[in-house]
Amino acid sequence: TMEETEQLEELYKLLAAKEFQPRMEGVGLLLDHCKSSPQLISSHIVQIFDGFVPRLQDCNKKVNQQALEVLADMVPMLSNALHPVLVSVVPAVIKSLNSKELGIYDA
Repeated sequence: TMEETEQLEELYKLLAAKEFQPRMEGVGLLLDHCKSSPQLISSHIVQIFDGFVPRLQDCNKKVNQQALEVLADMVPMLSNALHPVLVSVVPAVIKSLNSKELGIYDA
């Protein structure tokens, strides 16, 4: 629908923003959409994760940590839909395990 298209466009825009605050807002919005419309996220998972996976390795520590925490929350909600994006998600998460930042490592 037109409303869903607009929601997705806003999400893509926020996840790709140059400033860290809108990227954090995009990560939070993705979690909100997972809770309220998991089918919308599932049906567009590859396109959404093309914008989300870079946040898992974001240069801003706050965005990086929030993205990892949101991913942990999203996995149970999207478990069956995640298969097409695991190839990109797993390496991004593994790199975070090597982080010297305790918050990122813990997330």
